[in-house]
Amino acid sequence: MLLHAVARGGLMENLLGLTTPAPLSLETLAINMLIAIIITSIVAWYYTAFGRSLSNRGRLASILPVLAMIVLLIISVVKSSLALSLGLVGALSIVRYRTAVKEPEELMYIFLAIAIGVGLGADQRWPTVLAVAIILLFLIIRSYLRPQPPRSNLYLNISAENQEGAFSQVNDLLKEYVDEADLRRLDDNDDGFQATYLIKTKDDQSVTQLLDSLRATFPDGDFSFVEQDNLLGA
Repeated sequence: MLLHAVARGGLMENLLGLTTPAPLSLETLAINMLIAIIITSIVAWYYTAFGRSLSNRGRLASILPVLAMIVLLIISVVKSSLALSLGLVGALSIVRYRTAVKEPEELMYIFLAIAIGVGLGADQRWPTVLAVAIILLFLIIRSYLRPQPPRSNLYLNISAENQEGAFSQVNDLLKEYVDEADLRRLDDNDDGFQATYLIKTKDDQSVTQLLDSLRATFPDGDFSFVEQDNLLGA
């Protein structure tokens, strides 16, 4: 009975120890914070300079270091306490995030910043630095090896005064300078006509020649080319 009571007491002490947070080293926390700032600043610079997101990349890049430090702080505080860890799970279960991330690239960099915070918060400095370096190196190599898609898919918007055979003239010019032309919209009234085409061209020179010919045929017309890849949802 005595041994059983001693064992039960030891078990209770161990359980209480799990719920008692260990003291947090301020020096360790400060060093990890500085490393997080340096790493995420490099990631933010890369995202701003080479990202392909249509949204404001600079705005998201500016919050990546802050996001990493917040996650680092949370992990540093709760990692040594079972009670705080359970409390964190309960707190996160009632949080609702209503801002949708519309582009996968944004989500990738957000998760990378979170991963940096988690890794440094767990005092895994060198593995975190090495992993981020490998990820950035992979992104750089992929950007150089992956062929850039040709700027061939363009939306051509034409707005010009009505004149005899205007629509036929536009079609003749398109046949001469583009490989494919798909009429998407045509508005014709007394004031003039507006037409929208999805065109495919070989190179930028063909686009320039087409624009010059359109200006010569419709001196008072308005013409615009919009790259399809830069349209939301394209």
